[in-house]
Amino acid sequence: MAKPVLRIIIGSTRPGRVGPSVAEWIATRAREHGGFDVQVTDLAELNLPIYDEPNHPRLQKYEHQHTKDWSALVAGSNAFIFVMPEYNYGFNAALKNAIDYLHNEWADKAAGIVSYGGVAAGTRAAQMLKQVFSALRLVPVVDSVNIPFVAQFLDEDRRLKPNEIMEQAATAMLDELLRWTDSLSQLRAK
Repeated sequence: MAKPVLRIIIGSTRPGRVGPSVAEWIATRAREHGGFDVQVTDLAELNLPIYDEPNHPRLQKYEHQHTKDWSALVAGSNAFIFVMPEYNYGFNAALKNAIDYLHNEWADKAAGIVSYGGVAAGTRAAQMLKQVFSALRLVPVVDSVNIPFVAQFLDEDRRLKPNEIMEQAATAMLDELLRWTDSLSQLRAK
């Protein structure tokens, strides 16, 4: 039986961002976990314009190829990890835009969050994101990874060097994602 697809979404799009380094680490951890077929999507590469579809996404009457492609990626995924920074106590506009492009494709799937930032480690942004998830029936798992002062965990090649707490949090989040993914697959099958 095929493993469920875990899509890791890099939310930050700005030059000089840390998101790819954090995503590379959590993708490696997810592959080592073994429960998922891990795929990474970088919103900077996806390059969605500000929402430009004439119809509500709930209708899935997409006119633009970039929307159809994004829809296929999300629809083909069974679970998600959102790798995201905190900007001004919230999550960034590119991530909100990407989420808002779709509706039904998110429903009844599990989502984990790896947040990073300064002293708050992105936790305020993560709480805001969970409210958006609930509107889309995307189920946030309780366990998450929160990285405070993320720059201190980057080596000279900008690779993330996690501490033991981050490693333990990643394991707990991945285990919980797999449990929820298995449970929610039955709901989606109906």
